[in-house]
Amino acid sequence: MDRKSIMADHKRVVIKIGSSTLTNEETGMLNIVKLEKLVRELVNLRNRGMDVVLVSSGAIAVGRKALGFVKKPEMIDEKQACAAVGQGRLMMMYQKLFSEYNQVSAQVLMTKKTFVNNLSRMNAHNTMMKLLEYGVIPIVNENDTVSTYEMQFGDNDTLSAIVSALVGADLLILLSDIDGLFTDDPNQSDDAQFIDVVEKLDEHFMNMGKESSGSTVGTGGMATKLTAAKIATASGADMIIANGSDLNIIHKIIDGENVGTIFLSDKNDDFYLLDYVEKL
Repeated sequence: MDRKSIMADHKRVVIKIGSSTLTNEETGMLNIVKLEKLVRELVNLRNRGMDVVLVSSGAIAVGRKALGFVKKPEMIDEKQACAAVGQGRLMMMYQKLFSEYNQVSAQVLMTKKTFVNNLSRMNAHNTMMKLLEYGVIPIVNENDTVSTYEMQFGDNDTLSAIVSALVGADLLILLSDIDGLFTDDPNQSDDAQFIDVVEKLDEHFMNMGKESSGSTVGTGGMATKLTAAKIATASGADMIIANGSDLNIIHKIIDGENVGTIFLSDKNDDFYLLDYVEKL
């Protein structure tokens, strides 16, 4: 499989970055160096003529530190309070860094209800498409401050796949703390083998998902990433899971280097986004 030829056709990319990638492992606070590198990578994609959407975790992690939480908050009202504090701080950093490269960014907060309601979903689609038309980089996150348990996606892996379908992206990149898909959890099994490409995401691969996440700040394990792959590939996008420890991996992926696990598009002609959202 020639990844360069596959990547050459991609014009609209959604990139999801997790809390564990954005924060310092020792303190849980924002890793400013990585944040700056992320912004440079995204601006460079825009300079190459690509539409770019960023789905960024980190609001609860940032707010948690600002409010003095030692451990990850467990109660929903605690998480919502942390999100309310952290989202503003996170966006302030993004706006400041993007402005240094004369790149306009925008905050877009969504809940599951945004997609369940037909009018809200249409409005979200129209807003996102207009932002991309204007050359803006939308920064999307779940609106944790107001979402109830029933209206939560649960993680930004799933949200990024839904956003990818919403805007008609042809590539979704999930940056995490793992190199890609393995036959078993590489942290627990020495026999775990890396999977380079998934041409057809069947039950065999779906059963490889693990519910747990090794991070103290993130929420998404491999199971959520495979759910995201199911949505993204069915909507017509390729998806890549890659390790975000070095954010230079973004342009390596776009340049067609053989990094991460690629899930090839398997477009379902009967794809209807609401059918997938309602199953979450």
